[in-house]
Amino acid sequence: MEQTADLEIFVVTTPGLEPALCAEMQEKGFAKPVIAKGGVTTHGPWSEVWRANLELRGGARVLARIGSFRAMHLAQLDKRARKFPWGQVLRPDVPVRVEASCNKSRIYHAGAAAQRIAKAIAEELGAPITKDAELVLKARIDDDLCTFSIDTSGEALHKRGYKEAVNKAPMRENLAAMFLRQCGYNGTEPVVDPMCGSGTFVIEAAEMAAGLHPGRARSFAFEQLASFDPAAWASLRGTATAADTPLRFHGSDRDAGAVKMSTANAERASVGGITTFRAHAISDLEPPEGPPGLVIVNPPYGGRIGDTRQLYGLYGAFGKTMLNRFKGWRVGVITNEAALAKVTELPFLPTLPPVSHGGLPVTLYRTGVLGGG
Repeated sequence: MEQTADLEIFVVTTPGLEPALCAEMQEKGFAKPVIAKGGVTTHGPWSEVWRANLELRGGARVLARIGSFRAMHLAQLDKRARKFPWGQVLRPDVPVRVEASCNKSRIYHAGAAAQRIAKAIAEELGAPITKDAELVLKARIDDDLCTFSIDTSGEALHKRGYKEAVNKAPMRENLAAMFLRQCGYNGTEPVVDPMCGSGTFVIEAAEMAAGLHPGRARSFAFEQLASFDPAAWASLRGTATAADTPLRFHGSDRDAGAVKMSTANAERASVGGITTFRAHAISDLEPPEGPPGLVIVNPPYGGRIGDTRQLYGLYGAFGKTMLNRFKGWRVGVITNEAALAKVTELPFLPTLPPVSHGGLPVTLYRTGVLGGG
């Protein structure tokens, strides 16, 4: 049985975004991040688990692998689960939920495996087992090896803690952050989103420019663990202070309700001072004063709207506005239909693999600098 302070940390992300998340983790100094299916693996002490939750924009949740042992049958699983040092990680006064999965193992009944592990925790540690516990222990039995991981995030990480209002088909914050990164955005140029919805792209870009941690305004499941150190966490959480930036971030939408919603969300995220939201149509969009940067949009598309042909006009108008008025800027467009991207007549670079957004495979279409300069 292994149980070590140097944990294997698995940061889950949306499939297709693993390379972007890995690049973010390298940039933020996580130890030797390695791309795996559905996420990126790194190693480190509990403080790195906290930091991953606090600082990473591309993660969906952070799993800490706390130990493993071999188990060929349920009686053996039961015996070894009872000897596992649960008290080093879990607290006897905090409810836990156990989830299990089995793959290519002699133990094939996931429900029975979860039940045995839950009973071992309840009887050996005294922790209550409840179906709605925020703290989740995941047991993966793969090729007869049982590995325990704790979901240290709780609520999914795209819930940054400031967004009370969302419109229909909102872009998740972690997807938005990785699409910005894939467009080459690193917090040093302005961003414009002319179909801003609830303001996600604009707010993520502004936070990045201001050096704000994405997890600064919320709580996490790891705060309920025996390994949690409130003083060390308070000190880590206080490491980023908002940097002054001369950059401004602009959103617009023809729906006045979306503009109001975005403005309120930006205020709650503490970036109200560097963001502007206005109500107008794509055809009225003008580049803001100052240096060129990135225009990024998540427009309506087939699966979200029904009839694709109704959207040709919108995409055509967007493309014209970009080509005529936004020379020197780069453009990113997220859609699930190549035909809609084509209607813009924008000079797109080769595409990256599609990513699932709201159950639809969507593709980011990116340009280089428009107009050659």
